Amino acid sequence: MSSVAVAKESARLFARAKELIPGGVNSPVRAFRAVGGEPFFVDRAAGARIRDVDGNEYIDYVMSWGALMLGHVHPAIRSAIEEALGRGTSYGAPCAAEVALAELVVGIVPSIEMVRMVNSGTEATMAAIRVARGATGRDLIVKFAGCYHGHGDAFLVQAGSGVATLGLPNSPGVPDPLASLTLTAPYNDLAAVEELFRVHGERIAAVILEPVVGNAGFIPPVDGFLEGLRRITRDYGALLIFDEVMTGFRVALGGAQARFGVEPDLTTLGKVIGGGLPVGAYGGRRDLMERVAPSGPIYQAGTLSGNPLAMAAGLAQVLFLRETDPYAELERRGRRLVDGIVEAAREVGIPAWGDAAGAMWGVHFTEGPVRDFEGAKRADTAFFGRFFQAALRRGIFLPPSAFEAGFLSTAHGEAEIDVTLEALRAAIREAAG
Repeated sequence: MSSVAVAKESARLFARAKELIPGGVNSPVRAFRAVGGEPFFVDRAAGARIRDVDGNEYIDYVMSWGALMLGHVHPAIRSAIEEALGRGTSYGAPCAAEVALAELVVGIVPSIEMVRMVNSGTEATMAAIRVARGATGRDLIVKFAGCYHGHGDAFLVQAGSGVATLGLPNSPGVPDPLASLTLTAPYNDLAAVEELFRVHGERIAAVILEPVVGNAGFIPPVDGFLEGLRRITRDYGALLIFDEVMTGFRVALGGAQARFGVEPDLTTLGKVIGGGLPVGAYGGRRDLMERVAPSGPIYQAGTLSGNPLAMAAGLAQVLFLRETDPYAELERRGRRLVDGIVEAAREVGIPAWGDAAGAMWGVHFTEGPVRDFEGAKRADTAFFGRFFQAALRRGIFLPPSAFEAGFLSTAHGEAEIDVTLEALRAAIREAAG
């Protein structure tokens, strides 16, 4: 793949944006702070490729941060949105598509008996914590270092994703008394969780985690970890919450809980169930969800929740995934990509380790295996920054942070993987000097 052209129009737009928008972007990781340089601005996209305003084309492994399982502008999703658009953009009243998507989610995700649609993953996780506290009458939650659950106050404690990218352990604006209600443990460390429950068990409302971490780079659970969390929470009367905003319908059709056979009490979803449009959802056991207003006293509401365009796009994408079941092939391609990157790095003396699950994948430039956030932080982030820029110059758009997973879609065929591996091998050689 040829090198990309100078991004003159992107540079002009970024200069304008920085005068109008904090950091010039509407979500921090887009600013490329962790990898150097300036972001490109997108003009259009199709399939596995994205084109910037300067005419440069890239094979895209960000895929709207996991939302686009079928690639950009898939015909089934475009058709569904266009049909829904002809009937209105927002009603502020129920529509049939909300019921259809709820039925689909309940039928596919093992632990969900009832579901409430919201507008973002952050909104979903905030609501799930409220339900957990309301149902248990307890105030503490347990999260894991490096797991990111959106920008709600309770979650910006040892968070991953953009927080880790910018080197911010917490966030100004989160009061200490509120932060003190969040306990943290290392991911994949059951002993640490057991100790937290030994000391605070009677006050812990819930444990929340990414069952497969994607916001500290890609980190899978070790054998027995998820099962152990299920046992501990049951023993102490706390709830187990799987944040499957990223993993839901991506590591398997029924999410990580279907892949690993562990059912949480509550689940949060997003990304894939919106087909590329803003969406979130939380659901779980019927007795818990019936506590949510108007059925019960735990309040949560949203003007645009169940938006007809998002419901139509999500329905089209999830139905397509259910009918085609592309997961084994996507994982095979993901592992081929990971293996190629790791091999190329080791050939030039750069330690590397990676893994894949369904359509998620990731590589850490450190000796592996990486099992927690501390392990992820040992990776060579300076090398990753050079590698990212070298890849971008060759037309490959990777997540612009060492602390983010990569994503495949059904539009990434063997030809795209071939081109990518050739470009990334050259990028690794360049980055290694």
